[in-house]
Amino acid sequence: MGDPIAAFDPIAALLANGAGTVSSANVTNMTVVCANVYTVGGTVSGLTGTVVLRNNGANDLTLSANGPFTFSAAVANGGAYAVSVFTQSASQVCSVADGTGTIAGANVTNVAITCGALYFAASDGVSGTELWKTNGTNAGTVRVKDISPGGSGSGSSPFGLTVFNGALYFAASDGVSGSELWKTDGTDAGTVLVKDINPGVSDSFPDASIVFNGALYFRAFDAAAGYELWKTDGTEAGTVRVKDINPGAESALPLFPAFAVLNEALYFAARDEAAGFELWKTDGTDAGTVRVMDINPGTNSSFQPFAFGLIAFNGALYFSAQDGVSGFELWKSDGTEAGTVRVKDINLNLGANSSSPAGFTVFNGALYFWAGDGVLGVELWKTDGTEAGTVRVKDINPGAGSSTNFFPGFTVFNNALYFSADDGVLGVELWKSDGTEAGTVRVKDINPGVAASAPFGFTILNGTLYFVANDGVSGAELWKSDGTEAGTARVRDIRPGVNSSIVSLGGPPPGLTVFNGALYFAAHDGVSGAELWKSDGTGAGTVRVKDINPGALDPMDPFAGNSFPSGLTPF
Repeated sequence: MGDPIAAFDPIAALLANGAGTVSSANVTNMTVVCANVYTVGGTVSGLTGTVVLRNNGANDLTLSANGPFTFSAAVANGGAYAVSVFTQSASQVCSVADGTGTIAGANVTNVAITCGALYFAASDGVSGTELWKTNGTNAGTVRVKDISPGGSGSGSSPFGLTVFNGALYFAASDGVSGSELWKTDGTDAGTVLVKDINPGVSDSFPDASIVFNGALYFRAFDAAAGYELWKTDGTEAGTVRVKDINPGAESALPLFPAFAVLNEALYFAARDEAAGFELWKTDGTDAGTVRVMDINPGTNSSFQPFAFGLIAFNGALYFSAQDGVSGFELWKSDGTEAGTVRVKDINLNLGANSSSPAGFTVFNGALYFWAGDGVLGVELWKTDGTEAGTVRVKDINPGAGSSTNFFPGFTVFNNALYFSADDGVLGVELWKSDGTEAGTVRVKDINPGVAASAPFGFTILNGTLYFVANDGVSGAELWKSDGTEAGTARVRDIRPGVNSSIVSLGGPPPGLTVFNGALYFAAHDGVSGAELWKSDGTGAGTVRVKDINPGALDPMDPFAGNSFPSGLTPF
């Protein structure tokens, strides 16, 4: 007859008091309760190994592929479900979204399992600098692939890691094709060359990647056209030059290009045979790649090829440019020639003197930046997009002195703008601003007196601002702040004494990167060299993840015993 209970599917029959011993009387206390049951499932993505899921503390499901999944045990209508990761995938961290709830008359299909790792470039002292990944454990920190096999050498030297369309893209050299565009799904087999853009051993050096309109855009070089704008859909056939903006072997894009998206167009600086570096835009087609305006008429450039910033704010694109008359000043554009105008001539000194606005950051309905008016030095400014609304926030270093000489970036945290600045008395320290003169104050004199703590690398984790600073006693170490003087403290003296543990090792200095609830970075403890570290914000929780290059340090060889992790990118 088969299983009579199965005939009720999707109804489950639950039997109570169904077992016992007959004792000279009829058994009348058995109870059968029928209830609708439903399955629990969802999808898994990013998985490169094997993960074990568990529902309601008992029903286990082993997965080794991405896609849909369903637990074997159904749950009665009105019953609870709770999906968790029972066993993590090797070298990955898998997390659950929409994993708890109550069955409400339908199958559950929206549980999302997302698996990922922190990817970076590092050298193990044997294979050179290659692509690595970590889940935050020693055992889970592994090389993805030896792209340029054999010997220590320089390795494949991956850089420019960018996530796009379910893969991680980067530039690397396999020793045959030069530095070209690669991608990975996190596995050895899935780490492949996308295209040899500059055929042969020569390099195309693809860099400055940005995702726009369903494609990855970047700068690349080939012998026929120089550095031009390229795009890829992830296939060899779909990796193409958008346009030869500067026809022939002369390059169109600058050494350090910057991109910004506004109103379904991608903006950047480029030069052609008729004009210098000017503002351009593209819709991704050859015909739709055009110069917006020749701001500095003729062959002179309106943009500096080595210091170029673009940012979208309040429906327009803001940037620094010169028109040949007023020097480098604040400009904006709506994408049309008529709508590309100077916002304000901040430095009014005679001639082409520049205010050189830089460090653009949107905060609390205004655009903040550094600029010098030629009278009070380089100070903090803001704009609402009008000439009248473009004003200095505060003369932090009173008089002709500048509060900065290196244009540090700004970070929005806890309803304030944080940055490093010099007031001319206590050196470069941690400051914050609410956008008013009175509300622009130093948070703490970390390195007491005239010496500078020079904080940099601001990164937010779990409601706390982390950065690197030097207190004059412990060198450049990891610090944190809640925005108050009392709440600004060193996390740990990783390299005891006056020597610094943290320096700029590639990526946004110093590579402080948030992954899976912790802060990852490169640090040198004086024993194991520059290696991968992580911190939960406490001294005890600030630890080395792995000594990737375990060799002995050699003062004559900076690469001995140092893995130099760089380009930390979650994927």
